[in-house]
Amino acid sequence: MAIPITWIDWFSYWVGMTVCWLTVPLFGAMVYEVVARYAFTAPTMWAYDISRMLYGALFMLGAGYALSRGVHIRADFLYRNWSVKNQGRIDAFLYIFFYFPGLIAFLVMATDFAYLSWMRGERGMDTAWMPHMGPIKTALPVGIVLLLIQGVSELLKSLYAATRGRWPTQ
Repeated sequence: MAIPITWIDWFSYWVGMTVCWLTVPLFGAMVYEVVARYAFTAPTMWAYDISRMLYGALFMLGAGYALSRGVHIRADFLYRNWSVKNQGRIDAFLYIFFYFPGLIAFLVMATDFAYLSWMRGERGMDTAWMPHMGPIKTALPVGIVLLLIQGVSELLKSLYAATRGRWPTQ
């Protein structure tokens, strides 16, 4: 069981380290906008859209990595007082009955959302630049797939803890 966990966690780590590079163009666009706006009185039409899209992609594509590092919200004030076996049982139950069904439903909706955006040639209508929305809307289903992949690792870890009374070591 440790091998699939290790492979999935390694994959999520690799994706997280790759996706974090989106911060470079995000910061670049913001710095460019500030300099253009205040130093040259020449604001851009595109910086707001680019920053919003890059942040959205960073958030969605990095969610699986965040889950692998345990930084998602949890009610630790209760959870930390339970035995490791109970923690594993509760986690496994929640993954099976809430996490996976919820994300699968969200994946179906997000895939349709992205597909329709590409098919219609949808453009953002809230700024003058009017960028194509297909690429950013595609980040939703891709991010959900990455969350589902990491969820398999987390479920396996929970089942390991529920049966052995300790969390697997990496």
